[in-house]
Amino acid sequence: MNITGKGAYRTGTYVNLFHQSGYSKEEINARLEQTWNDLFYGDEYTRIYYPVGEDKGYMLDTGNDDIRSEGMSYGMMMAVQMDKKEEFDRLWNYAVTYMQHTEGRYKDYFAWHCKPDGTRLSPGPAPDGEEFFAMALFFASNRWGDGPAPYDYKSQARKILHACVHKGEEGKGDPMWEPSNKLIKFIPETPFSDPSYHLPHFYELFATYANKEDQTFWKEAAEASRAYLHTACHPVTGLSPEYANYDGTPAPIQPHGDFRHFYSDAYRVAANVALDWAWFGKDTWQVEQSNRIQAFFSNIDVADYRRYTIEGEPFDEPALHPVGLLATNAMASLAADGPHADAFVKLFWNTPLRQGKRRYYDNCLYFFTMLALSGRYRMY
Repeated sequence: MNITGKGAYRTGTYVNLFHQSGYSKEEINARLEQTWNDLFYGDEYTRIYYPVGEDKGYMLDTGNDDIRSEGMSYGMMMAVQMDKKEEFDRLWNYAVTYMQHTEGRYKDYFAWHCKPDGTRLSPGPAPDGEEFFAMALFFASNRWGDGPAPYDYKSQARKILHACVHKGEEGKGDPMWEPSNKLIKFIPETPFSDPSYHLPHFYELFATYANKEDQTFWKEAAEASRAYLHTACHPVTGLSPEYANYDGTPAPIQPHGDFRHFYSDAYRVAANVALDWAWFGKDTWQVEQSNRIQAFFSNIDVADYRRYTIEGEPFDEPALHPVGLLATNAMASLAADGPHADAFVKLFWNTPLRQGKRRYYDNCLYFFTMLALSGRYRMY
């Protein structure tokens, strides 16, 4: 499956696909800065970041009026990529103060959502938050250096990853990665995964930055996740389910819903696959997969995006986050070499941020795509 890596990790080169599509570097940089300003300091219909007091801030899930570990860690990644240390530190301080457990079965994990005032709505964690927290913290350490706790970024990241791997070995709590196959779980207690949680490009870096005794684990986790995505993505459509068993088949219907189909969580798979290719270039399947998913959506207008079976049959249910889906389809152009790659880049460029109640998830994916297609989503 793997070839010698040809990505930015070895070459140091990050491709600016917007520039290749004909946009000037000046207008690209201006657009990226404006997008940051709109999301963090824009009007009430656009912004998703809110400072609190002198030293905290949060990313608001505007569709659910809560704060999620997903969004907090996303905001930190956005901030470190944009060299915005104040916003990064505010988000991290809020997350440590209100969301990170200091004792019990979830010690060092983060409650997956809370109210804006910090009151926890649920104690349980969601592993996509922990992996983004850790990666953003390592980048912050490498970019800005470490300070006094809780701004000793590298130590904080290592503490999170240690818990993710080793919790349960002393009989208290569950790890976030299944020890037998090194695949990330949907939540620590479940025997299945979420394909969109798989970030082999992060695990490659964890294999360098995590505690020494865990570095082999993370290298193996990267390989396991790449292989897993082959099984979770449909070989014709490229679509994946929101939740999937360890063999890649759709997970059973859950008490809280049916997640066997291609819907909101699953949009992120295309972006993750493409970024792994851009950074590490180890798995040529990722090129084929990116071509597949772009081909599937190439003749579908964004306004007509739906929920789909992984075989590609549409439901009579519109996509809840169409701009987010477009963003990830465009981010697939980092790996795609098919006939639709440039068209998706241009379509995305010509699509504005989403406004209104449901904007949070769409615009998080939008900003990551803006970074990636500008050649500005980088390893530090």
